[in-house]
Amino acid sequence: MPQIALAEESWINPLDVVERLAARHDWAFERASDDEITILVTGKWTDYQVSYTWMGDIEALHLACAFDLRVPERRRGEVQALISLINERLWVGHFDLWTNEGILMFRHALVLAGGTEASGKQCEAVLGSALDACERHFTAFQFVVWAGKSAREALDAAMFDTSGEA
Repeated sequence: MPQIALAEESWINPLDVVERLAARHDWAFERASDDEITILVTGKWTDYQVSYTWMGDIEALHLACAFDLRVPERRRGEVQALISLINERLWVGHFDLWTNEGILMFRHALVLAGGTEASGKQCEAVLGSALDACERHFTAFQFVVWAGKSAREALDAAMFDTSGEA
């Protein structure tokens, strides 16, 4: 009986897709390993450090978008309340507070089970949702951390939309 040679499945590392995305947008990036890339993106309110991590054991591309707003210990309870209010409104992804470091971040994951390959559009959509959420809610976090506002006051102020121009 003849032996049949099985062709190895081609697989594209999803971080290669992310790297091409960063290069296309002229964003500074650093590829720390085959499993991690960090991109710097300038937003309206602050710069964002976006880290993508390929988690092969669970077949997921994890995104963590952090911004430079350290939360002092005395404001962490109110920031946690704000995170809960914001996360109730989000359809994808969520905000987290890493309490040991006082760092705020937005997290999301793209599940690529069964050898599914990530597309540029998927990686861009995950990044877009992270940046949109961060830009939309950054001022609310500032109101709580720097202005001493309550979570509800901060969210109401940040969600206030104006129309027209003065």
